[in-house]
Amino acid sequence: MSKHTFVCIDAHTCGNPVRVIKSGGPKLIGNTMSEKRLHFLKEFDWIRKGLMFEPRGHDMMSGSILYPPHNPENDFAILFVETSGCLPMCGHGTIGTITIAIEEGLIQPKIPGKIKMEAPAGLVEIEYKQVNNKVEWVKLTNVKSYLAAQELTIDCPELGEITFDVAYGGNYYAIVDPQKNFSGVHNFTASKIIQYSQIVRNRINEKYPNQFVHPENETIKNVTHMLWTGNPIDPTSSGRNAVFYGDKAIDRSPCGTGTSARLAQLYAKGKLKIDEPFIHESFIGSKFIGRVEKETILDGKLAIIPSIQGWAKVFGHNTITIDDQDDPYAHGFQVI
Repeated sequence: MSKHTFVCIDAHTCGNPVRVIKSGGPKLIGNTMSEKRLHFLKEFDWIRKGLMFEPRGHDMMSGSILYPPHNPENDFAILFVETSGCLPMCGHGTIGTITIAIEEGLIQPKIPGKIKMEAPAGLVEIEYKQVNNKVEWVKLTNVKSYLAAQELTIDCPELGEITFDVAYGGNYYAIVDPQKNFSGVHNFTASKIIQYSQIVRNRINEKYPNQFVHPENETIKNVTHMLWTGNPIDPTSSGRNAVFYGDKAIDRSPCGTGTSARLAQLYAKGKLKIDEPFIHESFIGSKFIGRVEKETILDGKLAIIPSIQGWAKVFGHNTITIDDQDDPYAHGFQVI
């Protein structure tokens, strides 16, 4: 492999990083972004590792690459790349990417203020508010989300047996609410949540093999994220979470697909109504506004169409090179 150059634009969504690869991304084969995602993972995953892992990235790094839409009625297609892999859908990544794409002129929406984005998980419709050259907020209507299982049990180090639900919001989440052996995320450090999650997620997938597979896309499977809930910092918020993903990351934003999964869980249990705002806090206290837009059906089961609203800030422009003939760490590394 020769030297490759990538022009990137950096931002953060409510505290969690987003790096849009403006140029240097590979040409991918496929008729959908789901197919192109698989092609990327097979032949170009070194790009993800080189740009997301250290020394060019860090443990929480997340990014995206833009592609032309497959349906000319849509505005663009997206590939999500981050330390945990190529996600089918990423809410905070969408909010950050849209903010960057509009402010930096990377896309020209067919209808100002509205965008149709093709993600590996499906079509995502987006609204945004732009004032002068700044995007004040982005609201995405996410893919069909649903409660996949409830009141499952698993043994957690130090805590003992805990009960959890599994919900889908673009990825599969194990959701742990306050209970006898877990008093709530507000009583735990991020390092403890990471320590528990690393073990519990593996135990869940071992105990419940092949139980969580998307009914319309078998490439989306298994519990990939842990969502621990608890009391909010701001008493006017609806709830707080710590979302674990990858090998050791806690989402600094409230997490878009995680919020979607949370909405699906609460709606299925009768704890949330259609169009009722759910102010979701991240571990650091930043907020998304989530809503159940409408009820729907997925593979004969109750599901919802959720929406997530948040903001992002652009702060940097980078030209990054990857040259494995010169740099022994060209493809990145992780220390822990």
